[in-house]
Amino acid sequence: MSGNGTTPGDDPLQTAVWRLRSRACWADAAELLEPATAAAALQRTELLVERCLYTEAGWEEAEDALRTAEALAHTDGERGAAACERGYLAYAATLHGVRDRADEARAALGRAAALIPPGGPGRALLDFRRGLIAENLTRSPQAARAAYRRAHAGATARPDRLLLSSTWRHLAGLALRDGELIEARHGFAESLRIREELGYLVGTAPALVSLADTEAEPEASRLREEARRLFRLLGGVPTWLARQLAPLPPATGAATA
Repeated sequence: MSGNGTTPGDDPLQTAVWRLRSRACWADAAELLEPATAAAALQRTELLVERCLYTEAGWEEAEDALRTAEALAHTDGERGAAACERGYLAYAATLHGVRDRADEARAALGRAAALIPPGGPGRALLDFRRGLIAENLTRSPQAARAAYRRAHAGATARPDRLLLSSTWRHLAGLALRDGELIEARHGFAESLRIREELGYLVGTAPALVSLADTEAEPEASRLREEARRLFRLLGGVPTWLARQLAPLPPATGAATA
């Protein structure tokens, strides 16, 4: 659903964290990080908030990690990043119907925007999350598209490939809603390609399902079956994908005559 630029590198710790995160083992990844610095506390928060979004569970642990990150934040950049995570957690809780925290989400991302300058680290991620709120809470596709495009440009410039996979995906979703099938298929294909190259397994099944929505048979069924395989492999995560992967009900009525 989002990216934060934390992808494999030369650091053995970060490589281990990434491998666990990409396989839906967010709590295990978080345990590898000692929240002794603002950066480590923030990364733990990012992991646990992402777990909430994908599993609809772990809310208290994420809140605890977030309070620690907020307490350790001293620079504008650190405070802005923590505010961005608070906004994302509030968004996830609202999206999943845990509690309506839409006003908190908007306010937190507004604080983050005041602290993180355009072009600065974390700004592209902030723009992306503001797009999510515009699309899914405010129901304003035009505002969402503008925010996603800013995030896409920022992710391209840095570069942040994981975030880029998310901006491709959400811009494609808006294109599909508008009936722009070719544009949507291209965006979904780019998102899937990046996630497969990164080994981001937990984000690959949703990308497969989205691409399947733009393809004809038999390719659409092949993509959905691959998504089901990954979904089962990861223990039913992301939880919200279960509805999209449910088999179609059998035909009734005139079709049986």
